[in-house]
Amino acid sequence: MQRHKKWLIITIWISTIAFVGAGFVGWGQYNYGDKAGAVAKVGEVEISMGELQKSYSRLYQQYAQMFQGNFDEERAKQFGLQQQALQQLVQQALLVNLAKSYNLSISDQELYDQLKQDNNFFNNGVFDKEVYKQVLSQNRLSIAEYEQELRKQLLIQKTISLLNVKTSKNEAKILDTLLSISDKIEYKVLSAEDINIEIRDEDLKAFWQTMQNNFMNEVSYEVKFIKQENITATYDDVTIADHYQDNKNHFKDNDGKILALEEAKEAVVSELNAAATKKAALRAFVDYKNGKLDKTVTINEAVVSSKKNPFNAEVLQKLSETAMTKPFIKPVNVDGVYYSFELVKVNPATPKTFAEAKSKVLPFFIEQKKKEKILELANNSVAVFKGQTSEFLTMESVGKLPSLNDMESAEFLQKLFTSDKKRSFITLQSGKIVLYNILEQKLLENSNDDQANVVARLKTSIFSEGLIKTLQNRYKTEIFIQGL
Repeated sequence: MQRHKKWLIITIWISTIAFVGAGFVGWGQYNYGDKAGAVAKVGEVEISMGELQKSYSRLYQQYAQMFQGNFDEERAKQFGLQQQALQQLVQQALLVNLAKSYNLSISDQELYDQLKQDNNFFNNGVFDKEVYKQVLSQNRLSIAEYEQELRKQLLIQKTISLLNVKTSKNEAKILDTLLSISDKIEYKVLSAEDINIEIRDEDLKAFWQTMQNNFMNEVSYEVKFIKQENITATYDDVTIADHYQDNKNHFKDNDGKILALEEAKEAVVSELNAAATKKAALRAFVDYKNGKLDKTVTINEAVVSSKKNPFNAEVLQKLSETAMTKPFIKPVNVDGVYYSFELVKVNPATPKTFAEAKSKVLPFFIEQKKKEKILELANNSVAVFKGQTSEFLTMESVGKLPSLNDMESAEFLQKLFTSDKKRSFITLQSGKIVLYNILEQKLLENSNDDQANVVARLKTSIFSEGLIKTLQNRYKTEIFIQGL
């Protein structure tokens, strides 16, 4: 009997829709190419910044759950979450291109049938349109935005379902045999936490020099701006009544009933003042842009960046999309006040000095040196180590290795049963290294009736990987965002 048979592990290569309840995680500003409206284009499908942010946010939450909250932006960068998020969207776009080439689509009825299955939108056990609207509103999503994304995911599912992969009885029997192999091992866990590192400035500086482009000062924008103060005016009864009649649906009580004019009068006046303020801001913007601004209006100056932003994220986004050849930005509402901007100068990102970057570099230096030390220790110890002896283990023996948590145990077992070495070591994503020596092996007398489904999933995974590679050759992928 061979000691081990190598077999493929199922990989999830496409993410499912997870809008409702998902928060947004920001991850900096980028410079764009010619297509500021999209971060990438795959064939005929464009990928927007909003889609990329949502994809990143979903991944971030998954990793945060996986690490039980011990996850932050620095670790996200180490894991390449931005690249992962974009890659997921690129793979989805490849499948959408394939679907369109065969004229596949999602009908309104198919969309509605899917919505009726989502209990987030249920009231008394059935789909409720008002609950649907309310849930999306609470999550700052429009119906059009949500349904567009849902249609895309359903289209991808439909496309994949047409590529059905079947399995034979012999394949299931072979897998059942492979999964019945069990090993008794001697093992020892090495942890980076047990490694001490000597930190010297000269070593730290040499390390920083190899990666200083990863520690940059942020892009900043020097701007001039004018501010439109809120207008408070007096309106006659006719103006108030006309605005109320034209906009009744704006004025409702807590039960959703339209208020009477007298009850809504204060809100009507507030809306009229807001409209007058916006109109005045637009007039001032035109005058500012044409060099005809009233001399009594003060022109202010500011420097805006992601860490130092006296306005809001929308202003920063618009500045990042503004060219020096067209430097004026129309009024932006910031906490109820309108600001019009003129972009004066863009200060590009520059590498930080060693002194500026030192505190940020230090954790990476320590992590790298610990990896080197623990790997050196593993290589020196694997032939002679003495450790714990396990019971007979299979791929499903998660939780039976006390020195490892469930996630580490699952990863170790997967790698152990795909290795053909009797004595070696395995490096885990957590940074731990497990030295092992297979002491004994036997074939368990059990059978799993679900192996046909497992084989089908394995074959589907292999087929999917090949399909994606084929589509990558068929449809051109353009990335318009630097650094990804």
